[in-house]
Amino acid sequence: MSKIKLSIITICYNAECYIEDCIKSVVGQTYDDFEYIIVDGGSTDHTNEVIQKYKESIDRYISEPDDGIADAMNKAIALSSGEYILFVHSDDYLISPAILSKMMRGIDNSMPICLFNLQKSEKGIMRNYIPRGFNAWINFKTGIFHQGCICKRSLFSEIGAFDVRLRVAMDYDFFLRAYRAGTDYAYYDFSICVMRDTGVSSRIDKKSLMKRFEEERWVHAKNCNTFFLKIIYKIYWPTYLGYRSIRMLFNES
Repeated sequence: MSKIKLSIITICYNAECYIEDCIKSVVGQTYDDFEYIIVDGGSTDHTNEVIQKYKESIDRYISEPDDGIADAMNKAIALSSGEYILFVHSDDYLISPAILSKMMRGIDNSMPICLFNLQKSEKGIMRNYIPRGFNAWINFKTGIFHQGCICKRSLFSEIGAFDVRLRVAMDYDFFLRAYRAGTDYAYYDFSICVMRDTGVSSRIDKKSLMKRFEEERWVHAKNCNTFFLKIIYKIYWPTYLGYRSIRMLFNES
């Protein structure tokens, strides 16, 4: 079976604490038919010094101010040339040096999206996350993590890139659009990446949660395509926000 070219994308901003682990996990892969793209948002710490240490193994690298995570990811997609795209963010890392080989040699390359498990580090404890994929639940919450899936680059042309108006829920918006467009996918039961609990989407303080819920609500309104869903969302949001408020109250006590 012929190898399938992959574009691995890392976006970063002031990521000196973890980005070296991320880069080393990518450039140390035994699979070699991939390109590595790093888009930095104009870091003011030592991030760029770390990146420069590995410049011979990085195919494309830009460092300039951007308009947030979605804008940086869109820039990287525009720079890419692979058939598939994998996002490995600066505070995450691939699970082993052979994982890309296992992943790329085993997938059905007719699938626009391939889903894998993800290891998530939560307060030092490693947990296994299995993607829910595309089912009715995605109308309310995402069940797919970027670091645990690869998407065909052509899909971003077909359904649109990430919405730069979103600061947190841009991935949810993308996968919800893919689901509504009837995009097919395949699931493979093994983990490919470790996701640290240091990213924007992992924050669980009240302010961060409220921001995420506000964006998810906007994503629902933006992508609501039936009267029935409008009614469901009118019931869902007051109920869900009440439930989360009670949970936060107990967590604070």
